[in-house]
Amino acid sequence: MSKSISSAPSTPLASRTPSGELVRDLGLSASVAIVVGTIIGSGIFRVPGAMMASVGSAKMVYLAWIVGGLLSFFGALTYAELGAMKPQAGGEYVYVRDAYGPLPGFLYAWTWFTIAKPASIATITTGLTDALGALPYFGFLSTKFLGMAHGPSYAQMVAIGVTILISLLNYIGVRRAGLFQVIFTILKVVLLVAIALIGFTYSSGSWGNFATTVPAKSGFIVALVAALWAYDGWNDLNMVAGEIRNPAKTIPIALIFGVAVVAGLYMLMNAGIQYVLPASAMAASKSPASAMTQIVLGAGGAALVTAGIALSMVVTLNGTIMSGARVPFAVARDGYFFAALANVHPVFHTPSVSIIVQAVLAILLLLAAATFKELLELAIYSEWLFYMIAASTIFVFRRRDPDAERPYKVLGYPVVPALFIASSAVLLYYTFMESIRNSFLGSLVILAGIPVFYYFQLKKGRLEP
Repeated sequence: MSKSISSAPSTPLASRTPSGELVRDLGLSASVAIVVGTIIGSGIFRVPGAMMASVGSAKMVYLAWIVGGLLSFFGALTYAELGAMKPQAGGEYVYVRDAYGPLPGFLYAWTWFTIAKPASIATITTGLTDALGALPYFGFLSTKFLGMAHGPSYAQMVAIGVTILISLLNYIGVRRAGLFQVIFTILKVVLLVAIALIGFTYSSGSWGNFATTVPAKSGFIVALVAALWAYDGWNDLNMVAGEIRNPAKTIPIALIFGVAVVAGLYMLMNAGIQYVLPASAMAASKSPASAMTQIVLGAGGAALVTAGIALSMVVTLNGTIMSGARVPFAVARDGYFFAALANVHPVFHTPSVSIIVQAVLAILLLLAAATFKELLELAIYSEWLFYMIAASTIFVFRRRDPDAERPYKVLGYPVVPALFIASSAVLLYYTFMESIRNSFLGSLVILAGIPVFYYFQLKKGRLEP
């Protein structure tokens, strides 16, 4: 990781960048940390039990982890080519716009801005308060703020406070946000390895647990969907491509290495849990990691896992807020959204207005008192719909611009992108069927963007001869 933040020039790039422009202040270390830190959220703590209940055996759980990791890796390879070819702020918006035209590009940005990112931010902070609320010290989180009968709860206020704090960190400079991401991603990785080692050093643990089974409930596809959800978030790096140094090399390396590291960590931690817990105990637990550490360490074990979940959530939140604000910024720069969202802070060189508005939308969702499950369903349907569409643009560019400069070409083309698109379609189908109401609501919001697009197109036409 030679191109790390610590190896940046002594004079920050921001001081040498014209006012009104983003600054390429993210090196390789920060880019890898965005991939790893954004992916590893609460998923690895939540899904192992559900996966075991779905498929019934350790070998099938590992097969789901491996297949999910490979499909995510295929997506990373696809996005590596797209990101190196078009290293601009907005990532997926740029690919959809350039491949399919301004309307599909706008609908992507509209969906990202109104549903996907605010719901993702609200989901992460709600998950954080849910985790903390499991500890006796944080029992007050479930009570109403200042005793107001119809007011928000303390959990909502904490979630709002964390959203504001991390948004402020991103407001005052991508370099600072990147440094935060590097430091806390390292701590997160150390904690996951520590939890795995706690399991492997348990004197009563047994490799025989890997051979235990339970009756499978729902099958392999459901376990695979859970694994893919746990791997979600690697695409966020492409959104900040306009602020990455040497993007032609940095983006492919960070995506490929980052997803590989996460896959290794997930399977290591899953193995550490399985060494302590038989299949029946894993399948019965909402958080097998918590159950395992409680057996090995006692009551302090649950606190350790809670700390791991909280740390994971905060680092994921930082990457999510960082990437989310770049999409409305990019579409506003094209003239298809409110001009203020295209503003760049003259001192911090960040899309400051976009960051503020994104935080406000997330806070409104938090005040709506939606549950973690409702927020997750609202976010994941719209996200995977556009993962599939954005990945498909590689075929358009390969056919339409065969001689364009491609610093990196995806290995295994066209099979690798096709497999990722197929897996996205499968996950999209299961997400839709799992929550038809929220998915239908998401579809309506996407379609509502059509008249908004034509309004801004008409306005843009009047302003530009």
